[in-house]
Amino acid sequence: MADPKGFLKHGREVASRRDVAERVQDWDEVYPDGIGRALLPIINTQAGRCMDCGIPFCHQGCPLGNIIPEWNDLVWRDDWDGAMDRLHATNNFPEFTGRLCPAPCETACVLGINQDPVTIKNVEVSIIDRAWGSGYVRPQPPEWLSGKTVAVIGSGPAGLAAAQQLTRAGHTVAVYERADKIGGLLRYGIPEFKMEKKHLDRRLDQMRREGTVFRAGVDVGGDLTGDKLLDRYDAVVLAMGATAARDLPVPGRELGGIHQAMEFLPQANRVALGEAPTADGTEQIVATDKDVVIIGGGDTGADCLGTSIRQGARSITQLEIMPQPGEDRPEGQPWPTYPMTFRVSSAHEEGGDRVYAVSTQEFVGDAGGHVASLRLVEVDAKFQPVEGTERDIPAQLVLLAMGFTGPERTRPEGPGLIDQLGVDLDERGNVRRDASYAASVPGVYVAGDVGRGQSLIVWAIAEGRSAAAAVDSYLTGSTTLPAPIKPHERPLVV
Repeated sequence: MADPKGFLKHGREVASRRDVAERVQDWDEVYPDGIGRALLPIINTQAGRCMDCGIPFCHQGCPLGNIIPEWNDLVWRDDWDGAMDRLHATNNFPEFTGRLCPAPCETACVLGINQDPVTIKNVEVSIIDRAWGSGYVRPQPPEWLSGKTVAVIGSGPAGLAAAQQLTRAGHTVAVYERADKIGGLLRYGIPEFKMEKKHLDRRLDQMRREGTVFRAGVDVGGDLTGDKLLDRYDAVVLAMGATAARDLPVPGRELGGIHQAMEFLPQANRVALGEAPTADGTEQIVATDKDVVIIGGGDTGADCLGTSIRQGARSITQLEIMPQPGEDRPEGQPWPTYPMTFRVSSAHEEGGDRVYAVSTQEFVGDAGGHVASLRLVEVDAKFQPVEGTERDIPAQLVLLAMGFTGPERTRPEGPGLIDQLGVDLDERGNVRRDASYAASVPGVYVAGDVGRGQSLIVWAIAEGRSAAAAVDSYLTGSTTLPAPIKPHERPLVV
């Protein structure tokens, strides 16, 4: 245990963000010099609040199996190299999770029963940022090569985790990505102010030095068919994510100016990185001088909010069909479950209105066929319209951020990779896998949202690590790679 009285002497502290007026003028991370550096003055004390519980329920909240009390203790003792070793033992990419994960480990923290929980996520990102700054993170190439080849389809967190584990096990791994650069939604879905892409690029450089091959700009299913994949590689890992966006089929949906969030965000991210917004030269979707309505109250909606603010939107309204949650944990969601409470992201601090318990009835257009307003209605606890509450709000740009329904199955030209491979799907439309992450086609394995459905980054990395262990065992007959979770495991809920 770090400081036996730490949780009694010290309260919870988090890093201070840059002033709103300053940060909305750029695309840099919202913390001065990055969150890891911003946390350094307070992080030892915060790590000392960890009680090293006899049964650390933070482990139950984290599918990666992070050894949280141990690296808290090491940080408090100023043993940063030891903390880095403990952190990397269970997590390939703590610089991603430390910035992007909603930290279910913290809501499962035993201290959180009657106090504010330990700032686990902040300790994590402090460790890895300091390790990168000191040069402690180095490539770990394999000592020998197995002669086996693996294709990983998709370069999001699940695909990258599987690829790094399999490369280090001695297999020759190629990661395929249809976008022009590697990273999946980590690159083009996450705004720069939330995670600067230098953190992704230096991790990819490490993986290249270890031997992982990256092939971006390849349309797998088109340029490279399923049959060719199976002929060319000894094993295939499907890690394409759940990218089929949920739509909103209400009157007026065909109007111009209504877009999926993942049409809007990648273009903005490209421009923020100094790139052209689109590969084909089409005009960028922008919020400048427009009344923007974001439908969906989750993280993607918040990303659209922060991006629209930086583009100079006239007004921004974020709609959510659920009622506004309270500040405290609901009685029906007791510790150590992840509760639905009112949360304020950095983007919400910057502006915009949040409207709860409403449903969109219709998009209203102008004479030119472009959206001009949105008609909404308040809903009751059963999501039924409340009579007499209809109203219109101005909207020249509507962004749909309502989540995803599963993996994409078709391409404009015909069947997609999933149909080409002939793998079975489950009742939700995800790729079915057995207890060892194997699909119904021999040699094909499934990791991340393509099999689980839309989930958190920690679950994606955990599945990538687990699928890698299964592939290694399939190729060699045994494995020493860790497998932190089974495909059927789910977050801790009531």
